[in-house]
Amino acid sequence: MECHERTMTNTLTFQSKPSEHEAEKASNSYVMSLVALMAGLPLPIINLIATLAFYIANKKGTYFVRWHCTQALFSQLSLLFINSFGFWWTISIFITQKDTINNNYISYILVVILFNLIEFIATIYSAIQTRKGIHVRWWFYGDIADLICKP
Repeated sequence: MECHERTMTNTLTFQSKPSEHEAEKASNSYVMSLVALMAGLPLPIINLIATLAFYIANKKGTYFVRWHCTQALFSQLSLLFINSFGFWWTISIFITQKDTINNNYISYILVVILFNLIEFIATIYSAIQTRKGIHVRWWFYGDIADLICKP
């Protein structure tokens, strides 16, 4: 896979259109995170484990596939931290009865829902565009994928 470095930033862009097989595998990295989200919604670690397994399975794939698997993996990693905190805060409210539902809790849960909704929409969009062979870079995660995934 050919790529070149932009002069203003350190990010890589893809010059050639990926093959049909590459586009499908890269798209599946996003689809995997959606399927894992539906299957493991109450337990955030399941999403990360499924995406990590797909990443490991495609670690020796083409640069395009590895790059998109890496980006999907890091988006799931950030969701793990955000969702886990909300999950355990909710569990502590119902089990210990020491915590109460207050404005801080409601605000945090609304942010978690918003963040998950944005990530869900971005994942669907990325899966569709990547399947077409279009390279989709997410803010922040794309830069991390550039640093970790080498051509």
